[in-house]
Amino acid sequence: MKIHEYQAKELFRAFQVPILQGFVARSPQEAQDAFDKLGGSLAVIKAQVHAGGRGKGSFIEVPNQRGVQLVRSGQDAANAAKNMIGNRLVTIQTGPAGSPVNQVFLEQGCEIARELYAAVVLDRAAKLPLLMVSSEGGVEIEKVAEETPEKILREHFDPAHGLMPFQVRKLCKKLNISGSAAKS
Repeated sequence: MKIHEYQAKELFRAFQVPILQGFVARSPQEAQDAFDKLGGSLAVIKAQVHAGGRGKGSFIEVPNQRGVQLVRSGQDAANAAKNMIGNRLVTIQTGPAGSPVNQVFLEQGCEIARELYAAVVLDRAAKLPLLMVSSEGGVEIEKVAEETPEKILREHFDPAHGLMPFQVRKLCKKLNISGSAAKS
């Protein structure tokens, strides 16, 4: 099953995982309204496709538009959405044909102290879910996987029980996560 970022964040919210506020938009006007609802002076607009590498990706129809962009006003959000929605985003994972963008996700802007990468995939050989995490962030995770695969930590878990506390402690230790961050 593939889900968009905004759908994953809805699941996080349902399980009380702390996340930034965000809204999905399917038109430039909805993007402008979403920026206004966020109430700040900075937001991030992200094309919603089932592929990584959106920040470095570009659109076939608007080559100078990236799939992730900082916006500082409702008008900036509307302009970016106009360049994204209805166009095809080409990333390292889509191939040259790209993927169509039908919606964007606007999220509150914030200061980034540290970026981490996390993904859950099905390991078909082990017949178990596999949590993959890295301290290298997610911007160029394919490059990390190719050049320094040891920086991607992997942990299988039983779907009936979820990650066990000892597994979480082990990963937190390897990622140098401590204190309240490790407990949340």
